[in-house]
Amino acid sequence: APAPARREETPAQAQAAAAASPAAKPASPPPPPVPPATPRPSPARSGAPRSPAPPSDPVWVDALGGWLRRLLFEGNVPVKIGVLVLFAGVAAALKYAADAGWVRFPIELRLAGIALAALAGLVWGWRERHARPAFGLSLQGGAIGVLLLVVFASYRLYALLPAGGAFGLVLLLVTGAAALAVLQNAVWLALLGLIGGYLAPVLISTGSGNHVALFSYYALLNAAVFGIAWLRAWRALNLVGFAFTFAVGTLWGIEYYRPEHYATVQPFLILFVAFYIAIAVLHAIRGRRPLVDGTLVFGTPLLGFPLQAALLSDDRMGLAFSALALALVYTGLALWLRTRRGLEVLWQSFAILALGFATLAVPLAFSARATSATWALEGAALIWLGLRQSRRLPQAIGWGLQALAAGAFMLSLGEHGWQAEPGDWAVVNGQTLGLLLLALSGFAIALTYERHAGGRVPVWTGFLLGLAWWGVAGLREIDTVAYADRTVVEVLGFAIVTLLLALLARLALSWPRPGWIALLVALAGPPLVLAMVLDDLPLLALPQAGLWALWTASMLAALALLREPAQRGLSLAHIGLFWTLALWLGFGLSRLAGDAELGSGWQLLAGALPLILLLLGSWRRPDLVAWPLAERFPHYRLRWILPAAILLAGLWLLSLTDRGDPAPLPFLPLLNPLELAQLVLLLLAWRAADETVDAGPLRALLALAGLLWLSVAGLRGAHWLGGAPWSPELMFDPVAQATLSVLWSLAGVIAWVAGSKRRDWPLWLVGAVLMGVVLAKLVIVDRQYMGDLAGIVSFLAVGGLLVLVGRIAPTPPRNAEGETA
Repeated sequence: APAPARREETPAQAQAAAAASPAAKPASPPPPPVPPATPRPSPARSGAPRSPAPPSDPVWVDALGGWLRRLLFEGNVPVKIGVLVLFAGVAAALKYAADAGWVRFPIELRLAGIALAALAGLVWGWRERHARPAFGLSLQGGAIGVLLLVVFASYRLYALLPAGGAFGLVLLLVTGAAALAVLQNAVWLALLGLIGGYLAPVLISTGSGNHVALFSYYALLNAAVFGIAWLRAWRALNLVGFAFTFAVGTLWGIEYYRPEHYATVQPFLILFVAFYIAIAVLHAIRGRRPLVDGTLVFGTPLLGFPLQAALLSDDRMGLAFSALALALVYTGLALWLRTRRGLEVLWQSFAILALGFATLAVPLAFSARATSATWALEGAALIWLGLRQSRRLPQAIGWGLQALAAGAFMLSLGEHGWQAEPGDWAVVNGQTLGLLLLALSGFAIALTYERHAGGRVPVWTGFLLGLAWWGVAGLREIDTVAYADRTVVEVLGFAIVTLLLALLARLALSWPRPGWIALLVALAGPPLVLAMVLDDLPLLALPQAGLWALWTASMLAALALLREPAQRGLSLAHIGLFWTLALWLGFGLSRLAGDAELGSGWQLLAGALPLILLLLGSWRRPDLVAWPLAERFPHYRLRWILPAAILLAGLWLLSLTDRGDPAPLPFLPLLNPLELAQLVLLLLAWRAADETVDAGPLRALLALAGLLWLSVAGLRGAHWLGGAPWSPELMFDPVAQATLSVLWSLAGVIAWVAGSKRRDWPLWLVGAVLMGVVLAKLVIVDRQYMGDLAGIVSFLAVGGLLVLVGRIAPTPPRNAEGETA
């Protein structure tokens, strides 16, 4: 019989049947699942420690580290430092032992022991000079230093040596140090001995002023310097000897020199000058680098000749002959060295010095005032000639003559003084005419370099030199002819004259450089206004008002003339004009209001009015206010508007501290001139916030300022109407506190209600926070005034306002922002 057809089984039924039939062969187990590949943890997510990359040090750290390594590890620096540390340690130990009473040896034995130890160190250092050169030299230097200190202490501190003996020992030590230095080619050892030798007369001085012994001793030291210079190329040693010789000689001359010393001092000065001229020549002949030691070549005459002038004092002819003698010496050296190959720079330097001293010799017999002008014009002519011939030497001589002209002018001040002499006319006098010639030479140099494309540095140097001499001439005239209380007025007049002459020179010479003077005059405007205010001068009265009007007209003309060709810095001059007008008119109007006995509120408003009008005009109508640079003004207007707005904001805050006296009008809250002006400024600032990129933060700040303005207005009302004092005591007045509570509550309620009606969550939150502040104030501050009517009113008003707002807008605005919050 055929088997019945099987029904199709579901997977669940098949699985159940297999489980119920034990005879069924179990199916082979499925292959184990392959675990997914575990991703390798990235270094950022792995917890395994990772060696950080070494930080890269900045360049200056590398430089500092290299310097420290060189200091600590190159040479035998530890020995050098160790010697110094030992000095300090031994000295401290001896002092401690002496103070504790442990050492009772006589001072002679102590010093002798130290000297013997130093001598032992010196011998040890000498013996180690080949095996350990750095160690040996350090030890020798330390030993010589200790011996010099022992000699100094024996003479000055304990009087165990006479002056002659001390000098002899110092000279012996210095000579020994020089010999050891030459034998071992150790420059620093020679420097140590030489510095000790030069300092010995200062440290071991009897105060007798025996200059013959002092200068004879220095002559021996300089002879040693010359001898070492013959054998070794140690420029540092030459410079140390040069510096000490002329420095100590100058100090001695200031303290002790008298005319009767001339015969015994003059030979030494000649000898010292000859020493260092010879050392400079020897340095170059030996072919040492640099070939020309500029410090010695030019420093020797520049220091020696003023000392010669001090020796001769009033003997102008003697000084002229001294200059002529130096000119002859340098001429002979130049002629001698000219035949030697490779010494061109040196003989040319000597030739320049010869020319300079020859030039100096002539006018020494005449007035220094005339000499300065002559040299300045001569220098300008030499510079012009050098540029025409493309030669540098005449230019260098010309600049040198400018420097000599300045020195001659300083000498003329000692000869004639600064003040005008009897019979001198204004401007047309020797002192001023000489200064004007100096200024003319400086401007001529600048113009010459500008015409010949000589570079910015010489052009600006000449221009600033001429401007400086021009300024000195003006200040001299002002100082000699000005009235006692009108000095600033004359300075303003001089600035106007300077500006007009600069414009004339720019037009007549087609030279743009004088246009910079307009910038200087514009920037000088605000300081001059403040100086007049400090001098208590009325700015809107004559002659001040007339001069400031002329200054303004001159500046406007300058701005118009300097447009083409465009003057650099013209925008700064324009901004300087704005600031000057704001300060001049502001301080002037404020003083007028005070003189008219108007209240402080009117005075503050009058003082700020010019700044407000200029700021508002440059913001809204720059075509009128920014003339004659209206077309360029938008490119730099923020440089004026932003600082002016900051200053106006500062003035606004400062005006909050004023009591706002509206005299002769009665005080009306919010309707007095000061508070109305403050409110208008707030509204203008709110309007200006629309033009900013992000007005939100600025408007929040202005809202806080509005609350502050409302609070101060309420305090003024408490002062004027409630009799509260306008002082810090005002904050303890119950009427003032109640006024603040009511005003803050009103502001909070308005913000609360407006935020709720407009569905503006931030505004509603501001009102809520402000009401919270008021409630806290009631609990902390106002409750102590509950016995007063003002305190009761404040509580009632705040409570009533809270009830009102609870009725109108009890809950925050229901919008997405509010729900999220």
